[in-house]
Order: sequence, then structure tokens, then C-alpha cells
Amino acid sequence: VQLQASGGGLVQAGGSLRLACVASGRTFSSIDMAWFRQAPGKEREFVASISWSGGSTYYTDSVKGRFTISRDNAKNTVYLQMNSLRPEDTAVYYCAADPLSTARAMARQVSMAIWGKGTQVTVSS
Repeated sequence: VQLQASGGGLVQAGGSLRLACVASGRTFSSIDMAWFRQAPGKEREFVASISWSGGSTYYTDSVKGRFTISRDNAKNTVYLQMNSLRPEDTAVYYCAADPLSTARAMARQVSMAIWGKGTQVTVSS
């Protein structure tokens, strides 16, 4: 599986963005997926994950109620809808997959088997 993220940009605080991650490969629909982010000078951190069916989702506390992860297996795409953005959400966002892990376990992982190239999200105050 190869991953390509897009949708980042510059937005004012309180605004919204939707990130998309398109996966190549026929196994996408059977793999749990996640979004991570890395802010300048900080370590990469978990943001959200979703099970292969879309039935289970997990979020880091700081984005709960503001971000929504979803997927469309027919389009090999996972999304991250980000609302009520804050300056502290500024980071490079990465989509990731790990065929040997689960969406629940990904919330505690710092390393994943497959990473996409990141997309920059900048939130101005």
C-alpha cells in the first residue's frame, strides 16, 4: 500500500479543512488507518484512527468534538475533517497504515508500518 495525502493549507482560527489520503493497492479496505501530525520542534503524535469497516474510530483528546475521521473503501480514501481549527493544530499531517495493528492500538503507537508524505496545515490566529 502506498499513501498520498492532500488537502492541507492555510486557514484562520475557527476555520475548517478536509484532508484526504488516497491509497494504492487492493488491500486498503481490509486495513485500519490513522492520521498523525508533527508540529515544529515536537514529536509526531497520534490524531485519529479508523477501523477497516469504518465502524470504530479513535481520537486524541485535543481533537475530540472538532475532528472527524472517515473512509470510503470504494475510493481507497480516508478523510480527516477538521473543524474549529486552532493555532495549536498547526503541523504536518500524515496518514498511515499498519496491517498488523488495529485502530485502537494505533492510538498508542508512535511508529507505523506505512507512512504517506505529509501535508502542511497552518492555522493563523
